[in-house]
Amino acid sequence: MKEVFKNANDAFVYYYDFISRHGSDFQNTKALFNIGIHIENPLDNNITAKFRKWNFDYARSEWMWYLSGDKSLRTLEDVYGKIPSIWKKMADENNEVMSNYGWHWYRNSQLMKVADMLKKDPTTRKASISIYDGKEIDDYALDTPCTYAINFTIINNKLNMTVMMRSNDLWFGFCNDQYCFSMLQEMMADYLQIDIGWYYHFVNNLHVYDYQLNK
Repeated sequence: MKEVFKNANDAFVYYYDFISRHGSDFQNTKALFNIGIHIENPLDNNITAKFRKWNFDYARSEWMWYLSGDKSLRTLEDVYGKIPSIWKKMADENNEVMSNYGWHWYRNSQLMKVADMLKKDPTTRKASISIYDGKEIDDYALDTPCTYAINFTIINNKLNMTVMMRSNDLWFGFCNDQYCFSMLQEMMADYLQIDIGWYYHFVNNLHVYDYQLNK
């Protein structure tokens, strides 16, 4: 199985084909387990495969929503102009969700503390941001974050990033998540005034829903 890719689109096309042919039947999906995707050029992050018809404007809007740190879907609506139906299904009575990743990385100033940690000690192994937290499992009745954690590592004066996910659907989740996370990597590298290295995307369960097959 291939693991290293030039860009996100190459990874998407490869795994769409591989999952379609070799994925295991799992809860209305074809799935692969414990998959690592190494992307050499993280900022080459547009999904250009014509059959996917990826919506750059939405991905950019989701990134801006994360930057706001606001769990409210009203903020996403302000940025994008509407609320996608998938988010409406996960919202609570306050129209908030648990999967606004920015809300997590701003909690307890995680992002800023990690950035300062890397500035003070570029060799640190502690530059990690947590998102999914089992201690908050009672809060996940409607919406469970798909990402466990994000880790930053400086090697040869380049900022590398690893994203660890419990679950990721390739069609929507991977395409939009890799865009937002690579933008976070760029923002962090700009703050540290260093170049970007690789992006490693690890998923416990990488899947394509049955209705997304044969595109």
